[in-house]
Amino acid sequence: MSTTSGQPASPSWERPAGASLEQWMSTRLVRYATRTYDWNALKFQADLDPKYARAQMRYVGTGGTGVDKDNNTVPSEHFTFSTMVIPAGHEGPLHLHTDVEEIFFVLRGKIKVFVETPEGERFETIMTDRDLVSVPPGLYRGEINIGQEEALMCVMLGAKKPITPTYPPDHPLAKIPR
Repeated sequence: MSTTSGQPASPSWERPAGASLEQWMSTRLVRYATRTYDWNALKFQADLDPKYARAQMRYVGTGGTGVDKDNNTVPSEHFTFSTMVIPAGHEGPLHLHTDVEEIFFVLRGKIKVFVETPEGERFETIMTDRDLVSVPPGLYRGEINIGQEEALMCVMLGAKKPITPTYPPDHPLAKIPR
């Protein structure tokens, strides 16, 4: 990482020269009151099929949705963190992160999570309030809200800016340019 002057940039967690603790920490504090749900982050999926409509609320970095930048988050250094609202009956399609572990932590709701190897071996589980799953890189993963109400989950990805995920070659989303 470097600046436009060619000098190495300081990690975002380092206190800027001359900043008071209060000034520094104010750049690292994100309040729910200043968040908005981004229903457009994955709109290209919902445009293909409305069942894919869901919203991201970002806190650290921009995650793996393809959003390039969000100045209303804590800058990411080693992971991203967001919440995802999934309406009843909606789903996050099977997708692959080749470079990062992804964590789903269900805050409320009933979500079926599925994980597949590229060879087709499949694992499924039902997750409810305060359940967590960690999916290693190189495995396809997806989720469906099988509850009657919207579900809310936290999503963490283990990189500053994850590579944008891909879809199984035979999935209709694999053919859509972003």
